[in-house]
Amino acid sequence: MSSSSTKNHQKTPWLALYSICLAAFLVPMAMSAVNLALPSIAEDLQVDAILLSWIPSAPLWGSVVLMLPIARLADIWGRKRVHLLGLCLYALSSLAVVWIDSIEWLLVFRVIQGLASSFIFATAMAMVAVLAGSKRRGMFLGIVSTSVYLGLTIGPAAGGLLTEWLGWRSVFWLPVPGIFIALALIAWLLPNEQKSAGSEPQQYSMRQRFDVTGSLLFSLSVSCLFFGVTGLPDTSYIVLLSLGLGLSGGFIYQQRHASVPLVRIDALSQNRIFSRSMLASLCMYGASFPVLFIVSLYLQYIQGLSPGDAGKVILLQALLTACIAPIAGRLSDKYEPRIIATAGCGLFIMGFVLLFFVSMQTSLWQVKAGLCLLGIGFGLFSSPNTNAAMSSVDPARLGIASALLNLARTGGNMFSTAIMVVIFNFYFADQILQPEHYPQLLTVVKITLLLGGLYALLGGYFSLTRGRIR
Repeated sequence: MSSSSTKNHQKTPWLALYSICLAAFLVPMAMSAVNLALPSIAEDLQVDAILLSWIPSAPLWGSVVLMLPIARLADIWGRKRVHLLGLCLYALSSLAVVWIDSIEWLLVFRVIQGLASSFIFATAMAMVAVLAGSKRRGMFLGIVSTSVYLGLTIGPAAGGLLTEWLGWRSVFWLPVPGIFIALALIAWLLPNEQKSAGSEPQQYSMRQRFDVTGSLLFSLSVSCLFFGVTGLPDTSYIVLLSLGLGLSGGFIYQQRHASVPLVRIDALSQNRIFSRSMLASLCMYGASFPVLFIVSLYLQYIQGLSPGDAGKVILLQALLTACIAPIAGRLSDKYEPRIIATAGCGLFIMGFVLLFFVSMQTSLWQVKAGLCLLGIGFGLFSSPNTNAAMSSVDPARLGIASALLNLARTGGNMFSTAIMVVIFNFYFADQILQPEHYPQLLTVVKITLLLGGLYALLGGYFSLTRGRIR
């Protein structure tokens, strides 16, 4: 092999990685940018508060409801093919928003965007894990994680500017050319993987290898859990949530007895590294998700900061996470990921301790220091935790493994959101926050931060006790 061809061969994995990162940056950016366009959407489409709240919620349901079935199909058909289909579907559904003139159609296309994102993120980490090999997996996963965090970080600022300059529809259509570029580059640069059905007998047909019953049970249980959580603490929604828990039990029972299940429950429970990495992810994302909301309320109501100034303070956490994640991923290729991820959990807990002791007159430096510890801690945790999980599974089941980690993340977000809603309803019900309510708000802030610290402590336990991968 000539030296020039050798260099091209060495460059190909990096170019393919950057192509995946472009999509991993643009899709979260577009999703988070919509939040800043909500007032303009409400005014233009004459939307009430309830329907408006579904604009950010609808894609969350869409992204979860088919996560495992799509990941399984990707393991069978080919992850690259499913990933490209997701990018194409996302781009087309974003373009369609240009012509809609009702909130109902907007919500339909937001659900389609969520479904498309499940195609993308159920396969992205699995493709990167294969592309990197064992020696560079942590570094590659860290770079992708950084792309996602940068997209989420830049999205709100970009959404505000686009809405102001070009109108709210531009938030949807402007990222589309970049997504099509990513689609073309991935199609060109990423190698076609061999279709695999894992360890099941090769004589099984496609229909036998895809668990239709399990897919339906999963989708129904997730839907009931999601919609049940969004309506807490209303009694009817508690019933729906209970139904979701019952269906989840039915799904687990069915998976244990299916010939070729979506998830091998017994193998999952026996794989200590993967199962505890999932639990650590569930706890850490559950701890992290309410911080943006609760700290922004504290800064704006109690500290008196403007939304822009509060956003700049909160940005510290996201930027540090984005900077630290690829470094932590690279370190986890050389050293035991369990140690790095657990150290991240420790710093994360220290951040919660600093924030817990805020008061009505606390200096902003204490808040900034707490957010910095949260950002560094989560950056140290995220990539090594994913690296440990993905390194512990059969390469033929990487799609399912990636989807399960995404479900753990989303499940943590949903659970912590539900708890926070219950706390807010208990203290404030339907009251509008006024200065006389600020002491109560500070109490709510402290309770939420205390719970977040406890989630992080539990996540640290699962991270520490997962076992060694090398």
